[in-house]
Amino acid sequence: MSAIAELMSTEDIFLDLEVPSKSRLLQEIARHMEAAHGLPRASVFQSLSLRERLGSTALGAGVAIPHARIGEFHRVRGVYARLRRAISFAAPDGLPVSDVLVLLVPQQVSAAHFEILAEAARMFADRRFRQRLSRCEAAREVRQAFADWPGERPGN
Repeated sequence: MSAIAELMSTEDIFLDLEVPSKSRLLQEIARHMEAAHGLPRASVFQSLSLRERLGSTALGAGVAIPHARIGEFHRVRGVYARLRRAISFAAPDGLPVSDVLVLLVPQQVSAAHFEILAEAARMFADRRFRQRLSRCEAAREVRQAFADWPGERPGN
């Protein structure tokens, strides 16, 4: 099982999320993290927004991996959202984003944070993985796709 699959439950997976902008997406993620995991909404939103101001977390090919360190948090947590309509994210290829994996890590985590980000980047660089995600119709299927990765390779 991939490390990323272990960071989220099915309640942390959103399919066809309707948001008009990057800011609204980050607000929705912050709202969810407060409701589901007890993290202060304002802290999550501010941390993610500050990270985006440093540079877009969009990778290209319709994918973004917003990530931030959260002082009040004691474990790494992931949230996946497939957006109903792709939104502008200042991606390097200029394409709008529809697949979003948000990673929140404790303030003191460093090496693990980068390992998780690297794994996420490898996952989303895999065309077959992205295609499988696009076919998922339920949160449990998405979580299983993350769990099964790397699965059938090569095929980027």
